[in-house]
Amino acid sequence: MIKRTLIKDLFSKNKLGTTVNIAGWVRTRRDSKGGFSFIELNDGTIFKNIQVIAPDSLENYESEIEKLFPGSSIQITGTLLESPAKGQDIEVSAEQIKVLGFSDPMEYPIGKQRISFEKLRSIAHLRARTNSFGAISRLRNTLAFATHRFFQEKSFFYVHTPIITASDCEGAGEMFRVTTLPPDQPVLKKSDGSLDFSDDFFGKQANLTVSGQLEGETYACALSNIYTFGPTFRAENSNTRRHLAEFWMIEPEMAFADLNDAAELAEGYLKFLFNAVLNESIEDMKFFDARIEKGIIDKINTLLQSEFQRITYTEAIQILQKSGENFEYTPEWGIDLQSEHERFLTETHFSSPVVVVDYPKSIKPFYMRVNNDGKTVAAMDVLLPNVGEIIGGSQREERLSILEARMMACGVSIDDYSWYCDLRRFGSVPHAGFGLGFERIVQFCSGMHNIRDVIPFPRTPKNIEF
Repeated sequence: MIKRTLIKDLFSKNKLGTTVNIAGWVRTRRDSKGGFSFIELNDGTIFKNIQVIAPDSLENYESEIEKLFPGSSIQITGTLLESPAKGQDIEVSAEQIKVLGFSDPMEYPIGKQRISFEKLRSIAHLRARTNSFGAISRLRNTLAFATHRFFQEKSFFYVHTPIITASDCEGAGEMFRVTTLPPDQPVLKKSDGSLDFSDDFFGKQANLTVSGQLEGETYACALSNIYTFGPTFRAENSNTRRHLAEFWMIEPEMAFADLNDAAELAEGYLKFLFNAVLNESIEDMKFFDARIEKGIIDKINTLLQSEFQRITYTEAIQILQKSGENFEYTPEWGIDLQSEHERFLTETHFSSPVVVVDYPKSIKPFYMRVNNDGKTVAAMDVLLPNVGEIIGGSQREERLSILEARMMACGVSIDDYSWYCDLRRFGSVPHAGFGLGFERIVQFCSGMHNIRDVIPFPRTPKNIEF
């Protein structure tokens, strides 16, 4: 490994007059009449470039340095100096430049000209070298590390739930099948009409997970507090700016807890993330504020100071019905809230985040705890301005007889989920949790319009490049 100083450390430690060894990719190079080349260098560790002064006295100046174009990689030994140039504090006076890799300017697709985000998706293997996607990558890192820090500091255990699963947590059936059967070999049917997977790898139908919640519950009912953070998959044929076929989910689960505990944890978690991006990624946030969404820093600061309003689903429907707004989807009790409803509640009516609780059981999965009214379940959605739902969660049904009744009503096989029912047979406890789509929070904090631009390699219908 090349022993070097990270460019971010040049700015933070600022040891003027010392010899430094740095490496990175050339952003720009321009010649000066005074016999110098000015090189803007970036190694991805910080938003800023470092300016390098390359004198024509360097032995490889004509043979190599004058042939450096954007995308070239170099290693530099030089002296860190105070910069006389406007807009920068420091620069490096090069004493030696080693070219690690040239870049052909006629073929390298990233130059000074602006490139649309749509075009950059087609070169996702190179887009991290742009200002926008370098900033997105660092923001993802900040949010991921803050997630682990938040839950670890609260004594949650990190649990790895399976990616290949035989269970469907959401019951929607939009799952990717995992098989080793040849493409031309159909799945046969048993005498009872069900599919026969006995010749497949696992001997039964297997899919990519849509959620680690059910498996997470098993560990919460042994370790008290756990969280998962891993990839999830939805075979939903949707091409909107809010949907991905592969994304990451954070799912905490707490034993001896109810819906209020889950709501408090969700609010604390979001505020922890907001505080982290403003304190640990401020240079990247300034870029997002200037170039992606004006005012995003003020918006996050406001949310940090906001109280999360709590209302029931029934109250939400009543507010919407009395609003006088001409909604595309008429708000009626029993429907799922749409984005337009969620945004009205957060942006117009309350002007703050909102936690909506106690949804109709008819629109929620089987595992949510039925309330005493028999019509609603102890579910919650956390809504943010400009986004709508960012977190969904519930108190889980801990009463075996009611759980089994709900499973039968929802068409869920009690035999297939006997292991899940065992948690209620052997020392059942109240427990609750929620899920947050990681890309949604990255999208919110960056202000990026399309969720495909906040994950390194987006997976969407008809798109599996790289």
